[in-house]
Amino acid sequence: MRTEDRDLIFRCLNGEPEAFGFLADKYKESVYGLAYAMLLNFDDAEDVTQEVFITAFKKLRSLKKWDSFRLWLYSITRNACKMFLRSKSKRPDREYLEDKDTEILEKPSIDAYREDSDWQSLNDSLYESLNSLPEMYRQVLSLYYLSEMTSKEISESLVISPMTVLQRLNRARAMLKKEMLEMMTDTFENHKLAGGFTFRILESIKRIKIQPTTNTNGVPWGLSLATGIMFAILGLNPNFNNPAQNNVSIENLLSGESKVLEFGEIPVNITRIADKSVMSKATGNGDGINPTKIQNAMFMAPQGEGGTWAKKADMDTPRLAHGVCAVNGKLYAFGGYNMVNGATKWLTTIDEYDPKLNKWIKKLDMPDLVWFGYNALNGKIYIIGGQNLNNGALNTNYEYDPSSNTLAKKADMPTGRALLGVTTANGKIYAIGGWVGWNMPPSTAVEEYDPLIDKWTKKTDKPNPKEAGMDCAVSANNKIYVFDGCDKNGPTQDVYEYDPIADVWKLKASKIPTFGASKSACELNGKIYVIGGCNDNVNSITTVDEYDPILDSWEKKEDMPTKRMLCAATSLDGKIYAVGGCQKIDNNVWASLVSSVEEYTPEGWKAQSVVSPKGKLPTTWGAEKKK
Repeated sequence: MRTEDRDLIFRCLNGEPEAFGFLADKYKESVYGLAYAMLLNFDDAEDVTQEVFITAFKKLRSLKKWDSFRLWLYSITRNACKMFLRSKSKRPDREYLEDKDTEILEKPSIDAYREDSDWQSLNDSLYESLNSLPEMYRQVLSLYYLSEMTSKEISESLVISPMTVLQRLNRARAMLKKEMLEMMTDTFENHKLAGGFTFRILESIKRIKIQPTTNTNGVPWGLSLATGIMFAILGLNPNFNNPAQNNVSIENLLSGESKVLEFGEIPVNITRIADKSVMSKATGNGDGINPTKIQNAMFMAPQGEGGTWAKKADMDTPRLAHGVCAVNGKLYAFGGYNMVNGATKWLTTIDEYDPKLNKWIKKLDMPDLVWFGYNALNGKIYIIGGQNLNNGALNTNYEYDPSSNTLAKKADMPTGRALLGVTTANGKIYAIGGWVGWNMPPSTAVEEYDPLIDKWTKKTDKPNPKEAGMDCAVSANNKIYVFDGCDKNGPTQDVYEYDPIADVWKLKASKIPTFGASKSACELNGKIYVIGGCNDNVNSITTVDEYDPILDSWEKKEDMPTKRMLCAATSLDGKIYAVGGCQKIDNNVWASLVSSVEEYTPEGWKAQSVVSPKGKLPTTWGAEKKK
């Protein structure tokens, strides 16, 4: 569940200080990471982080632009750190710089890390290594490893471009030896903010009074609408009776489904008003009032939305074993093949789809390729490996730049393979598993590509390789998840998680609920959607399953209108697109190829308002995460 900053601020300024807990829970890790980058001491950083939130609460009334709360909070953090360092420099017991030999500070204490594993030695070694770096590199390292922020989040926090973040991360890593990076990861992991930190903040601010705001800019639009409708109904409709006169309580009026959700450390009670309201009993014969409409309009109850599919403009040519990526607000379909009179026709075109115009246009041609891996990173599309007309597994690596409509050859992948999974994480591209050749065992290779230096690096092999390859890899929350694949007994339902930083694989407990092969998958809002496929190796299916990596759980979603396997799926602007594929296999030949494109809007909850029984101002919530 997400909550909008401006709505939480509005609640804080109108007598609900507990709403500030959501803001603290949302930003505590990033503030902590930024404070550590400046102070290089975990205890000091935690103290400053707590003081930052207390200061922010006290000064909340002075914030003019509520949507800029995050940047305002980071500004308070920087000032608090500067003040802390200034006061510390005036103390007679100043630490670190004046007490240590200059030569020790000029290089990381690798030997100390090897010889002594107690945390104080590790902290000292980490201090020395990070202190040897310029502050701009310390900041990105701390936010990335300690706060576990993505490159995009770091770029927003530091007001720099995502590319600059990636460049600084790579340079910082290059300045530190591998052993020191491992030490830093271990040390950061053991110095996360303790559970209950948010509640400490709430305890500290509960006695602080802030003047209520009269700023109507923060009032949810639903309040004025609900109020207007209420007065209109009460003043003009004779069939609307006072609930109190009919022995109907407001609590009963608002009765319905209620559940408690967790938002970080904060439990939240959310009520969804039932479709059948007791209001209809209080309106005589019920004529003139639709209870559902009244609930939606007057009480702004959180009603489910989305979970629907819509047909979009077809591709010019049906295709399968192709790729689709989203770059700069547009989709790009490329490669693959279709069937003409039972014969394979290879496709070399790259086509661009504009969702705003609902139109496809042809771009340039690419080499003959199918069964390749693909993904987009930094505005470029990478087409890796695959198979050509000679049926051999390839190690090629092409970079397509949509902005200039050019295709460039990049460094070859070390291991040639087709039917591989390719995804991105932490500014790198990962090629996983796949098919090597006829009568050969499947590939276990995991290779990392850094586009900034055009170089491949071998990583830990993927466990339990699938005989037929067909690995489907998707990244979410800085981890990589691999689905699909077939062994000698057919499709498997295993889910593997790969941590690129730790270079470690783990088999997840839950299985893919829908049995089948030839699926597609993509990520949206931290969830992974596994789409289509075939459950009997002959006919395709319409199933859509949503995977929550944090909860390691699955939920079935709305089926696609069109059955399809070997389609390509990607997300763009909050929507998921399923493109192409085929519907069945007839005499070992792909048949009923699909040119259709379908757009999926995931089910969610709008930011809406619910009037509380006590007549308080509406509480506005963001998207509710269903259990």
